[in-house]
Amino acid sequence: MTGQRRFHIRTFGCQMNEHDSERLAGLLSAEGMEPTDDPEHADVVVLNTCCIRENADNKLYGQLGQLKALKAERPDLQIAVGGCLAQKDRETIIDRAGHVDVVFGTHNLAHAPTLLERSRLEGPVVEILEEHEAYPSALPARRDVAHSAWVTIQIGCDNSCTFCIVPSVRGREVSRRLGDIVREVEELAADGVREITLLGQNVNSYGRDLGAGQYRPQFADLLRAVDAVEGIRRIRYTSPHPKDLRPDTIAAMAECEAVCEHLHLPLQSGSDRILARMHRGYTAARYLDRLAAARAAIPDLAVTTDIIVGFPGETDADFERTLEVVDQATYDAAYTFVFSPRPGTPAAEMVDAFVPAEVARERMQRLVDVVERHALVRHRARIDHIETVLVDGPSKKDSSVLSGRTRQNKLVHFAGSSESRSIAGAEVDVRITDAAPHWLRAELTRVTLPAMRVRARIPVTAV
Repeated sequence: MTGQRRFHIRTFGCQMNEHDSERLAGLLSAEGMEPTDDPEHADVVVLNTCCIRENADNKLYGQLGQLKALKAERPDLQIAVGGCLAQKDRETIIDRAGHVDVVFGTHNLAHAPTLLERSRLEGPVVEILEEHEAYPSALPARRDVAHSAWVTIQIGCDNSCTFCIVPSVRGREVSRRLGDIVREVEELAADGVREITLLGQNVNSYGRDLGAGQYRPQFADLLRAVDAVEGIRRIRYTSPHPKDLRPDTIAAMAECEAVCEHLHLPLQSGSDRILARMHRGYTAARYLDRLAAARAAIPDLAVTTDIIVGFPGETDADFERTLEVVDQATYDAAYTFVFSPRPGTPAAEMVDAFVPAEVARERMQRLVDVVERHALVRHRARIDHIETVLVDGPSKKDSSVLSGRTRQNKLVHFAGSSESRSIAGAEVDVRITDAAPHWLRAELTRVTLPAMRVRARIPVTAV
């Protein structure tokens, strides 16, 4: 055992929060601390929170309740709460959980080590800023996975979806300079990263706040610039907004070798009336037209989506329309949610129009049945096909089985050879032998370690 202090970070919510946790880990490591997977062995426990779903509050305060007993045993233990729920609730967190030492928001991630030190001298500290002082990617990061990395291209959101609290806790949309993004990707490639995921609340609108002259980079320009980085074999991105999915983005996806054949395109509802109440900015017909354009341009494109069931005012007819659109879209997978009101959003005020819980649950089951029926058909069509899988490592449920993902982001399980088992981040060829709605099973055919791509460089203008 060393004399170094140890930290444990628990992350709730989306990929943006996961990436913020990497930054937190990098900051604490830079202070000489060591990470630990066990909060009982930690000197500092950080809960990086989400506030998108209704049970996010319950999860946070449930965790804080468990940590209260640990703090009673070890008074020197420091507990910090950061992220979106901290940005929203602020001092309320310490009012409800007096054993919390530090509360910080989404805009002052870089201050976490200083705030922890202040709390050791001054007692509980709450610091919530309203704007970012520096772009988060300027901070150091500590990644748990060597071959894959997230890259933030944009923070905040300018949309006004009535169910979403993200603009309140993440702020206005700010795009990162294209040249800075490319330099980070180049550094990641030099560090052995093979797959990157570009992160933003609405990546399709990237760049519209940049540039005062003739050149204003768009998301398609960014895809092409990152695709030119040698060593990066897979590029993913999340999340796009259907109203901003333009032909140039679809064309860039089709043209760029490293951009994966997977599009996550949140539908939310198939009813035009509900889409208008949500302030989504498109109709079901326009959504399906853009989906058809993407599928026509990109062979073997996998499409996933988000759908909310029981949005205030949703009638049986509205829900039937959602089922019709899902039937037409034939998704590979869908993340489905029963509506939960978030305080501070317009939808939370539509109390008179709330859908009864039992009705929403019945609709959810019907929706899941339709989604899984199409997913199973699509997955069974891949049986006997040879797929290239990027290996993540042993399966969480069975260490004798390896897991990884195809370019279409399909989860594949297979028994590995001793060679493949030792190389997380290797690409392997597998033959698909079985399928379920949420995964594929395969047998290994060969391990492939492709040579680094040599691509013509695309000139990048830093703006």
